Amino acid sequence: MSAADRLNNIKGHLSASYPQGLLAGEVAIITGSGQGIGKSCAEIFAREGALVVVTDIDAAKSDQVAADINAAGGKATSIPGDILDPAFPEKLIEETVKQFGKINHIVNNAGFTFDGMLHKITDKQWDLMLAVHNTAPFKIVRAAAKYLRQKDGANKSIVNISSTSGLHGNVGQANYATAKAGVVGLTKTIAKEWGMFGVRCNTVAFGWVDTRLTRAKESGASIEVEGQKVVLGIPTGNKQSKVNPFADIPLGRAGNADEVAGSVLTLCTPLTSYVTGHTLEVTGGRGI
Repeated sequence: MSAADRLNNIKGHLSASYPQGLLAGEVAIITGSGQGIGKSCAEIFAREGALVVVTDIDAAKSDQVAADINAAGGKATSIPGDILDPAFPEKLIEETVKQFGKINHIVNNAGFTFDGMLHKITDKQWDLMLAVHNTAPFKIVRAAAKYLRQKDGANKSIVNISSTSGLHGNVGQANYATAKAGVVGLTKTIAKEWGMFGVRCNTVAFGWVDTRLTRAKESGASIEVEGQKVVLGIPTGNKQSKVNPFADIPLGRAGNADEVAGSVLTLCTPLTSYVTGHTLEVTGGRGI
C-alpha cells in the first residue's frame, strides 16, 4: 500500500465528519514549497481541503506549484520571496490574510545545507544556517502573532522542520546541526506561550529523505543565496559505495517527499489536537 493509499484509508474512516478533507477551509502557509518536501506538503494539504500559500525563493517554481494545485481542483496562491529578506515575513503574512482572510497553519520548511568540517566553517556559513533555520521562522511566526493569538476555537498549528542532524549531530554539519537543534527549542517555547490560544506547535525531524540535499553533491544541485552559489548534496567523489547506505534503517530505504509530507499534514489535523511541543522523528526507524 502506498503512502497515498494509507492516508486515503485513514480519511475513509473519517469521511462522515470531514467530507471535504481534514483541513477543509483552513489556510496553510508552507515555506520552501516550490520543490521537494515543501511541494509535497503543499499538494497534500490542498488535497485535504486547505487553502494553500505556496512560497519559495524561486518565483517560477512557486507559481507553478500553485498553478498545478489549482488545475487539480485545489485552491492555492503563490507568494514568492526570500525568507532572509527582513521585509518578507511581514509581507507573507499580510498578503496571506489579504487573500484568504485568516491563517490556520504555518509550516516552516524552507532551508538548505552549507556543509563544512568544524575547523573550516566560515562565519558566513555559520550565520547563514542560523538565519534561514532559526531567525526566518521566528520572524514569520512573530508576524503572524496578531492573527494566531486569539481564543477563537479554530484549528491552529505551527510545524517547524528539523532534522536528525539537530537531534544527534552530524559530521560536517556543525552549523546545520546547531540550527536544527535550535528549531526544537523554538518549537517548545511557542507551544508553551501560545497553547492558551489553542495554537499547537510541533517539530518534524527528518532522517534520510530523497531530496537534493541528500543526493550526490556531484549531481550539481545548488542554490544562490545573497549572491553566493551554495552547492547542495553529499560529496561522493563520483564513486559508488560498496556499503549499503540504508543498513541502519529498519525499513531498508530512504523516504520520499510525498510519503513524509503526510507526517507534517497529520500534525496540523484534528487527529493530533492534543499533541504540542513534540518532536516527531520521521526516519524509517533509523536511530532507534
